[in-house]
Amino acid sequence: MAKVSNSLVETFLGAFVIVVAVGFVYFAYTSGQDGRSMHGYTVTAKFQRIDGLHVGSDVKVSGVKVGSVLSLEIDPKSYQAKAILFINDSMKLPTDSSAAIVSEGLLGGKYIALDPGTESELLGDKDVITQTESSVNLETLLNKFLFSKSDESSSKKK
Repeated sequence: MAKVSNSLVETFLGAFVIVVAVGFVYFAYTSGQDGRSMHGYTVTAKFQRIDGLHVGSDVKVSGVKVGSVLSLEIDPKSYQAKAILFINDSMKLPTDSSAAIVSEGLLGGKYIALDPGTESELLGDKDVITQTESSVNLETLLNKFLFSKSDESSSKKK
């Protein structure tokens, strides 16, 4: 009788583990999509610099996520960085929209902020955003600030 009860407990325990594993897989699948539609279109934006931007970075309009960065490439002709952006179908952007790479905070990551234009014609799949603002390199700014301050102090001493 003891052997029957042990195997029954092991069976229930095995079934419980399988149910928990299926729950984790379901949770991972649904949370990976952010609960949004995976239907959308792609647009390209070219930048001089894309420091801190990576594949999977957010694309936002007015601080609200409307897509993500699909890929980052270099244009062999212009040597500019190309960002291929996925935009949800729910967000229709005018053709004169602009894109800027901005920081989430002083030490935070970067994302692409889209500023919708005013044209009545809309961007379609594989269109290009021509008005872009590149990433600001924090190290370069700090160096300029520090060296300009040291130049000012040395010129005052003379």
